[in-house]
Amino acid sequence: MSDKHLSSQFDADLNLLCAKVLEMGHFVEMQIVTAMRSLNDLNPEAAAQVIRNEQQLNAMEIEIDQACCYTIARRQPAARDLRLLMAISKMIPNLERAGDEAEKIATRTQRIIANGARMINYSEIKLAGEMAVTILRRALEAFAQFDAFAAAQIVRDDRALDEEFRAFVRKLITYMMEDPRTISVGLDYLSIAKAIERIGDHATNLAEFIIYIVKGTDVRHVPPDQLEREVLT
Repeated sequence: MSDKHLSSQFDADLNLLCAKVLEMGHFVEMQIVTAMRSLNDLNPEAAAQVIRNEQQLNAMEIEIDQACCYTIARRQPAARDLRLLMAISKMIPNLERAGDEAEKIATRTQRIIANGARMINYSEIKLAGEMAVTILRRALEAFAQFDAFAAAQIVRDDRALDEEFRAFVRKLITYMMEDPRTISVGLDYLSIAKAIERIGDHATNLAEFIIYIVKGTDVRHVPPDQLEREVLT
């Protein structure tokens, strides 16, 4: 087998791995969308669907992780190829954990429905959920294009999601102080809000790994305001 053929096969292996990461990412995105729909519509069937799909997501993580290990052992990659494989091995746990947060949203929604669905104005949660889905989708697009600058913008924009979370927590505390009957459901909504905020954190982690792939620089502790300047250099 010629060196050229070996190189072409290695490229095919890497492309397949990237495609599997994107497939897993889009599956997580749909899990989050479905979980938020279950909350917005108080739809128990949608919540149950998210919970059922969790095992499939776990299987995806194991499959991709095993493929990474196999490729590293067999191909002994270097430079950017090694960075790509190492980054993928760290990205997939973040995707799986984002899926766990979607399951948490669904589980808490089931509790809200079961306890009589006492409603709280949760407009910040709805907006935060939309923002989290958008940030995750942009991270997947940045990975597909190996776009470090787009990834850096995601890290910066995650701060807006954090602010929506803090705004809701402040409002929720007021609700619970004024009407103790809302405490139980309020804690469920607080758990949902925290889950959404964590999804944004996992998307941010994906963005940081994309920058590592492209630039070869670990930016996990670089302030967001400095990050875009680092990427442009």
